[in-house]
Amino acid sequence: MKVDLHVHSCYSHDCCTPLEVIVQSCLRKRIQCIALSDHNTIQGALELKKLAPFKVIVSEEVMTTDGEIMGLFLKEEIPQGLSPEETIERIKKQGGLVNIPHPYGRWPMDKNSKLLVPDIMRQVDLVEVFNARSPLHSGYSKACELAERHNLPMAAGSDAHTSSEIGRAYIKMADFDSPDSFLSSLEKGEIVGQRSSPFVHFATTMAKIRKKHISGIQHSSTS
Repeated sequence: MKVDLHVHSCYSHDCCTPLEVIVQSCLRKRIQCIALSDHNTIQGALELKKLAPFKVIVSEEVMTTDGEIMGLFLKEEIPQGLSPEETIERIKKQGGLVNIPHPYGRWPMDKNSKLLVPDIMRQVDLVEVFNARSPLHSGYSKACELAERHNLPMAAGSDAHTSSEIGRAYIKMADFDSPDSFLSSLEKGEIVGQRSSPFVHFATTMAKIRKKHISGIQHSSTS
C-alpha cells in the first residue's frame, strides 16, 4: 500500500481542500490510505471515512502547550491547549497511537521541540521523519536519529494543504487492520518522497486569510 500519513482538509484553519477533492486526488495518484490529520479536529476525518473508497486513519494534529502531537486511530477529538502528557493520555485511552510530526521544524530558525525530552519520547509510538513541507535534509537525518535512538518506527507524510501535494511523501507498507498491525507494517515499510516547493506555504497563508475573511463576514451578518 501507498500510505500518506499526514494530510489536511478544509476542516483545518489553514487549508481549503474539500474532502471530495482529496478522494479524487488519492485515486488518481493510487494512494490507498491516508491519515487525515486536521488541526485540532477529527470532524473531517470522520466524514472522509464515510466517503472514501480507501482506508482512512482518523487522526488529529493537536496543538499542546509545548508543540504539536499527532494522534492516530482516534475515536474522540482531543482538545487543543492541554499539556503534552494529558494529550498523550487521552490518545492512549482511546487506543490511539502517538506520533511526533516534523520534530525538528521546517526552517533553520526553528528550535528543537520541547516534546523530544525522554519522559515524552518514552510514550511515543512513531516519529514522522520525512515531511514533504520540510525543506532541509538535515531535519530528516536528525529525525531518523531520534527514531533510532528510541527504537521507534519511522513515518512519512506530505503534510498536504493542497490537493497537488497529496502523495509527495508516503510509506510503502503492507496492509493492516489495527493499530498494532499498523506499527508492525510500518516498521518494515519503505519511505518514498520528494520535498514540496516552498511556494506551497503561500497557499496555506492564503487559506488562513480567506477563512478569516469569511468568518468576519459571517460574524457581521449575524450581529
